[in-house]
Amino acid sequence: MTDWLTAVLPASSPANSKLAIARYAKRELIGRDGFTLSSPAFRQGEELDPCFTADEEDAVAPPLEWTAPPKGAEDMVLVVEDASGEDPTCHWLVWGLAPQHGKLLEGEAPPRTGKNDQGNSDWLLPKVDPKGEPHRFVFQLFALDLPIALMPGAGKPELFAAMEGHVIAASVLTATYSGSEGDDFADLEPEG
Repeated sequence: MTDWLTAVLPASSPANSKLAIARYAKRELIGRDGFTLSSPAFRQGEELDPCFTADEEDAVAPPLEWTAPPKGAEDMVLVVEDASGEDPTCHWLVWGLAPQHGKLLEGEAPPRTGKNDQGNSDWLLPKVDPKGEPHRFVFQLFALDLPIALMPGAGKPELFAAMEGHVIAASVLTATYSGSEGDDFADLEPEG
C-alpha cells in the first residue's frame, strides 16, 4: 500500500500511487540519514517560475541541490513526474549523479538523461492547463546501491527495471504550475 505517500507529500500534491516514489521506495527510505532534495528556485509545494516552463521562450530546467546519500549508495536517479493525472507524466529522467552532496545548476545538462513522455531527453517544459487547473510536479531523487548501466536515451521502463530492488534512500520535492494565459498586462487599466 502507498498510504504513507500522504505523509511525505504536501497536502496540495496528490498521493498518486503510480509515481516512481510509490513504486520503488518505502516510507522508511524517505529522507533516510538526512537525505534531502531542495531547490534555490522554489520551496516545497511552491509555484514554478515561468522561466522553467513552456511560458518562456528560453526556459530551462530548475536548479536542484541534495545532501549526501546514505553510505552504500553507488548511483543516484532523478525522476520528475506530473502527478496531476491518473497516469503521471514523466518530465525528466536523470541518472549517473555522483552519490555525494551535489547539485544541478539552472539549465545544466545532467550526466545521463533518458526519454521523457514526449520521447526526448530534455526537461519537458510544463504547460498551462487548458482548464486552468494547477499541475503538481514531484521531483523524486533516489539513491541506489548499484550503478545504472544504461546508455543515455534509455526509456522509463528500462530505467525503472534497473532501479527495482536497489533503492536505499529517497527524497521528494514538489512544485505546482498554473501559469497564466493571455497578456500579463491585461489587468492594467489604461491611463486616462
